[in-house]
Parts: sequence; structure tokens; C-alpha cells
Amino acid sequence: MDAAGTARVYGALGHEGRLAIFRLLVTAGSEGVSAGEVARQTGQAQSTTSANLSVLANAGLVSARREGRSIFYAAATTHFRHAVAFLLEDAFEQILGSPRPLDQRSDDEAVGSDQGSEVSRRTRS
Repeated sequence: MDAAGTARVYGALGHEGRLAIFRLLVTAGSEGVSAGEVARQTGQAQSTTSANLSVLANAGLVSARREGRSIFYAAATTHFRHAVAFLLEDAFEQILGSPRPLDQRSDDEAVGSDQGSEVSRRTRS
């Protein structure tokens, strides 16, 4: 992902209502949530929810599927993961001592390594 795509993702998430929707959809999983249920669970008006879902969709953060008269939305996390990796790409070597992005590291390397423990100790101090 390039800088423009990353900015689009973070721009979409840089709004409290859209962030609430994205978090709801992530926890809902691949089945998704109907637009009406998104509005109810986030406390947003239907029109606001629709506008927010549109912004998230344009940033590649949600997918939609129609079932009868309802539209169900689900989180599309690939763009989000790429945006996080892009943002942190230059920081990995400084923070973790590895130039590899997090999504290319094994779980054992990313969590519980001696370097990770050292970083945790330094940030708590």
C-alpha cells in the first residue's frame, strides 16, 4: 500500500462514528451486520450510518452483501493490515530490531521474543 492509500484508510477511521462502526464489524466477523443493526448498536441515525459506511467502503475497509431487502456489512481487514504495516514499516528496525513487517513475522517472533520484552520494559519505565 502506498502513502495515499494509507492516508485514505486512516482518514476513514479518523472519525469517532466510523471507528465505532469498524470496531463493531471487526468483532461481528465475516457474517457481518445489517445496516439497521449497525445504526442501532452505534447509536447513529440511519442516514449518518449510511454515509459512514460509504466512507469506510470507499477506503476498502468494509464489504457489503445483499440478502433480500437488507444489506449486511462486514469488515474487510486487508486494507487495514496493509495500512498498519505501511505506517510501521520504517519503525520495525528501530523498535523490534527487524526490518520485516509484522505480517511477515511468525507469531513467535512477534510476541514474546527477548527484544519484544526489552521494548515492553523500556516503554513501561
